[in-house]
Formats: sequence, C-alpha cells, structure tokens
Amino acid sequence: MQVVGEMIIGRNAVLGKEGTMKAIDPSRNAEIEPAFGLASAADLQRACELADAAFDAYRATGLEARAKFLETIADRIMDLGPALIERAMQETGLPQARLEGERGRTCNQLRLFAKVVRDGRFQSATLDSALPDRAPAPRPDLRLRKIGLGPVAVFGASNFPLAFSVAGGDTASALAAGCPVVVKAHSAHLGTSELVGKAVAQAAAECNMPEGVFSMLIGSGQTIGQNLVAHPAIKAVGFTGSRAGGIALMKTAAARKEPIPVYAEMSSINPVFLLPGALDNAKLPQAFADSLTLGSGQFCTNPGLLIGLKSDKLQAFVDGAAGTIGAKPATTMLTPGIHKAYTSGVKGLAGVDGVQQVAAGQTNDLPCGAQAFLYQVEAKRFLSDAALEGEIFGPASLLVVADNEEELLAVAEHVEGQLTAAVHATADDKALAARLLPVLERKVGRILFNGFGTGVEVSHAMVHGGPFPSTSDSRTTSVGASAIDRFLRPVCYQDVPAYLLPEALADNNPQQIPRVVNGDLVWNA
Repeated sequence: MQVVGEMIIGRNAVLGKEGTMKAIDPSRNAEIEPAFGLASAADLQRACELADAAFDAYRATGLEARAKFLETIADRIMDLGPALIERAMQETGLPQARLEGERGRTCNQLRLFAKVVRDGRFQSATLDSALPDRAPAPRPDLRLRKIGLGPVAVFGASNFPLAFSVAGGDTASALAAGCPVVVKAHSAHLGTSELVGKAVAQAAAECNMPEGVFSMLIGSGQTIGQNLVAHPAIKAVGFTGSRAGGIALMKTAAARKEPIPVYAEMSSINPVFLLPGALDNAKLPQAFADSLTLGSGQFCTNPGLLIGLKSDKLQAFVDGAAGTIGAKPATTMLTPGIHKAYTSGVKGLAGVDGVQQVAAGQTNDLPCGAQAFLYQVEAKRFLSDAALEGEIFGPASLLVVADNEEELLAVAEHVEGQLTAAVHATADDKALAARLLPVLERKVGRILFNGFGTGVEVSHAMVHGGPFPSTSDSRTTSVGASAIDRFLRPVCYQDVPAYLLPEALADNNPQQIPRVVNGDLVWNA
C-alpha cells in the first residue's frame, strides 16, 4: 500500500483541499514526501454525519460480528508488512524493534477487545424479575444493559504512532463498545496514520460494517481538533497528549450545549521511592538508567522523579546512576517541537536554586538528539517550589533527597496525581512501605514494587490512568479491558415487552453471556 497523502471519510479515501502539510523525519529534521491534504469544515461535517448515521446500525451488530471486525483490523494491519514499520521509523526516529513490538501490542489490544466483546460481560446485563404481589407496592420487571455513548473522537498520540494512534487503544475500546470513531491523525506520523487508517477502512468493508463506523481526518488541532470535539454528533473524546492540549479539549467539550466526557491522558512524572533496603541492589542504577532513557524518555510513565532518604547507600546509588547515564548516547526525539520543549525544560530545571546536576549522558550532532540528565534537590526545596514538579518529556529525572521518613512521606503527599508510582523496597522496609502505600493509592492509578512504570501490559487488570492532572477522569483507564467502560452508559428497561427486548436481556439469554438475575450471578442462563 502506497502513501499518497489521503485521509479516510467513511468508505472513501479523500485528498483534502484546505492546504497541505508534510511529515518530518526527526533524524534529519527534514520533510518527507508526499504532501497531505488538510480537511475542510465540509470534510469534518461529512465524517461526523456518517458516524452519527452509523451509530444505531453499528451498535446493533451481533457480538461475534463486532469481535470479528476488531480481529480483521489487526489482520489488515499485519498485512501492511515492512512498509508500515519503515514509514513509522522514518516519521518518528524510533528503531525497528521498538516499532515491531508496538505493532504487536496494537494488534494484541484489538484482539483483547474482541475477546471482551465475545464474552459479553461489558454489557453488565442485569435482570430483576417483576414482583406483582409484593407488599406494600409491587415491583415492575426491570432490566439493565450498557450501550455505547455514540460517535467518539480519537486523537492520535505523538509518542506511540501505532498503539495510541489511529487503531490504538482508544479506537479499539470505542469500537468494542459499539461506537463509531472519527480519528484526528497526529501530524507527526501522517504516513503511518494513512496506512493504518486504510487498513481499518478495508476491514470495515470486508466485515460489512455501516459506512461511517470509521473516519480519519488530517488537520491542525486548533481547527479540526477543536471543531471535532465541538460537533454535536460526537459524544465522547479519547486523547493522549500534553496537559495544555487535554485541558483545551475539556473546555471545548464542557462549553457545548450538550457537554461530553473527555478522557484525556496528560502529564505524569511517575515518582519512584527508593527505600533503604532496596539500595543494596547493585543492579538498581542500571535499571533506572535504562528506564529513564527508553524511547528517548518519551513515555508517559517515564521515571521523572526519584525520592530517597539521605544516606551513604543513596549516594552510592547516585554514583552508580551517574556512571550508567554517562554512558548513554543521545538519541533522536520524535519531533523538532518535542526536542525544543525538552531542551527548554532541562534548562529551566537546571536554573532553579538548589538544584544540582549529578549525571549527564553523551551528546552528538543529531538535530533532535536528547541528552540524558539526572538532577538532585533537597526535599525542603522541592516542597516549596512548584516549578520542580513539572513534567519534562524526555530522558531527564530529578532526585529528591529527604532527611527523614516524615519528609519522604510529605513528598508523597505533595505530588500531583500520577499514572504510576514505583516503590523499591525489601522486607526490611515493611514499616515505611506500609505507611507509604495508602498515600500512593490516593495519588496514582498503578502502584508497582521493585520495577519501573515504563512498559504497560495490555491485559484485563491493567490501569493506565490516575488522578488529575495525569488524566481528566481518575475513574477510568486507557489501557486494558476496562477501557471499554469509558464509552458505555447504562439503560434500564422497565416492563418492556419480550419481543422488543435486546438480546442481552432476553429471558432465554441467546447471547449465552453471564448475567445478574435477581441479585445472583448466573452463567449462560
């Protein structure tokens, strides 16, 4: 499949006529052919109208048909073969192995949601039988199921051109919920988006899905993006990106005549607590440096903050980290804009009073090369200066040194909402870890021990979310089977005739799904 600069509107590949833009090769800081046509207001209107028209027909598709659609998308993405990986490498500067792994993750999460759809539990089918003779008042026949919210706007992320993009987790979970999707492709990987978008469109055609179940638009966030969120046909938004971008979309969604939910994954510095017992692990500095620099530090779960108790063992960790970070080469960042923001953020952190540089990676002549850094500051200074809490998107981290356990706990209480927090501890640290854990439960979506947050497993139990500002809604996750819940709402059916009931609530349970009947969980009955 050749990249020609087109977007997808329903069943049609369209070349936008509102100007053009080109993708950038960050390793050369140079434009890549071809030029991509930008969407007009009419293009956006058409995509949203088609999505709105497709909603009832798509949500009425059987569970098996919907699951097969998701699996077919995965198959068509794999059919793209080396061409997809080569284009993604060119547009992101990411290595082949990383992108092949991300392609696998993308297809695995599509197949995960196919499984979620087939087992039917996402519908939360619940039946309360009528009690006509109950005193003092009878109970009507009540049945509940969850249905899709409606068309969903999905914004591709810069740092995951496949797994958080056109056919990524937001798209997969929305389609699984029965919601048509309109994607706003990220300008950093236009060709990758076109290839994947056409694979999704091909799968929709093969599976006889209604036109409008999927569209992909190309344009700037301030025009196409904001107007997409404002369009009355759109009923929810999935976004991964900056705090400023997420908040801007939240404001647009809240200002609508009909406000809608925005599920935005935004900024996180992912604190790592180094308790004394764990510092005896000689491999810890290397593990930290590897996590810090993975993907040029461009992960939303990058370990941007370390917290430890002042001691000789903590100093030994710093010395070890300085050596391992010092050996790390500078690597290409995703875009010139991200590189510029990173260098600015590092410069700002280094200029704060009380902050000292304790480690620096190697430099090179790459136009978007990111040098790794580790800085250090006293806990008292950290607690008094909000400028030290900001996310620096890239391979830079700040070590906060606490004088005692109370200061360490104060730092944990002080930090904003996060996607992850890691605790490195042994059984000797049990008492302190037990005090720390309840604080972290209030602050983060995923707590891990003796590891680092980079590496988010696509599974049923995963939570990739957290309190604001890491996400806009701490009750949800953007990764894992529970991500489908973002795009569902409950409907109660009272005394609805049997011939009008949806399959999930029919007495004979034709879908053979687990249901709650009169308060009891019943399987396949």
